[in-house]
Amino acid sequence: MEMITVQQAEDIVMSQHQDFGTEKIPYELALGRVLAEDLCADRDLPPFDRPTVDGIAINYSSYQKGIQSFTIKAVQSAGEPSLSIDSENECIEIMTGAALGSSVDTVIRYEDISIDNGTVSINIDVKKGKNIHLKARDKKRGDILVKADQVITPAIIGIASSVGQTTLSVKKLPKIIIISTGDEMVSAESCPTPFQLRRSNGITIQTVLEKYKIKADVLHLNDDYEEIKKELSRCINEYDVLLMSGGVSMGKFDYLPKACEELGIEKLFHKIKQRPGKPFWFGKSKNQKLIFAFPGNPVSVFMCLHRYFIPWLEKSLEIPDSGFQFAVLQNDIDFPFSLQYFAQVKLRINSSGQLTAESVDTNGSGDFSHLADTHAFIELPMEQNTFRKGEVYKVWRYNF
Repeated sequence: MEMITVQQAEDIVMSQHQDFGTEKIPYELALGRVLAEDLCADRDLPPFDRPTVDGIAINYSSYQKGIQSFTIKAVQSAGEPSLSIDSENECIEIMTGAALGSSVDTVIRYEDISIDNGTVSINIDVKKGKNIHLKARDKKRGDILVKADQVITPAIIGIASSVGQTTLSVKKLPKIIIISTGDEMVSAESCPTPFQLRRSNGITIQTVLEKYKIKADVLHLNDDYEEIKKELSRCINEYDVLLMSGGVSMGKFDYLPKACEELGIEKLFHKIKQRPGKPFWFGKSKNQKLIFAFPGNPVSVFMCLHRYFIPWLEKSLEIPDSGFQFAVLQNDIDFPFSLQYFAQVKLRINSSGQLTAESVDTNGSGDFSHLADTHAFIELPMEQNTFRKGEVYKVWRYNF
């Protein structure tokens, strides 16, 4: 299979999106998950006529007759049954949010009245229905308050609580394992020899997935063919998705493609016309488990994760697309290869409200230090070799 283009790779990856079903969880655990059902009003909102200010409630017809002074019959607070007046010169002293009785239809705030010995004098012109939030003005019983397929926010949890939905139906998350490979890689706690490197890809991917509330497992394998094959066989039966780094290039110890072939895992593509991340391998097992095998350099992993896996994940979970944006390039870039180039950039919003991107100089796909002070990869098409300030290109965000 020849190298494919970025667009071809994207099309193949996105064609493999999956539905992992739904589950019910307590609403206090639902932040950041994807809502799988509409949230509907269980009663009218508001459920009764209620004052929007503290003051007095009167029947407007009394005021129309010229009555300017009213006797306070009772005081009503929020949460109590509604009270009624018996005569046209009576009023109810009422608090914000209380249930308004049928005998009154207008509320006048404290600031616009005078009270003396239980008698109220009105100091303003009064309009009928003033300062009342009418029953069902916001929503009627059965109306949709929040549509499905949204990431659950604190506001949505508050809405769920207000309609008594303490259990929410959410999209199930895929079970994922992150596998790094390489004899040269040691744990973060280790003191590496001059010829070793500390592992970082696993924890990096793991923390990216936490944004989606996915608790991924992490495994490291040495460059041992039988061990790699054995663990691959186990993982494709225990997990929905394998996210791998390393072992997919052309080196003597890059065993992954061969191990996948022997396990009957279908190769959907291997190698993309892009930099970084050219050796990216993608496949599917007989039981429909997906293997995203990224090259081992940290920048390659980070780019492929955000360019391919995250869009796949969001499509599978039916999250509204948060993928690429367009940004105005702020400096010239020359790239003399026939590959799609993903350069690290700093993003800013200029005085005109435009998103701008300024590239930074890096030292290849192993130079991960700039990932901390950049915000995105700008995608520069392979049909060009020169890219000029002021031109507009896609950017794939990771820190902005």
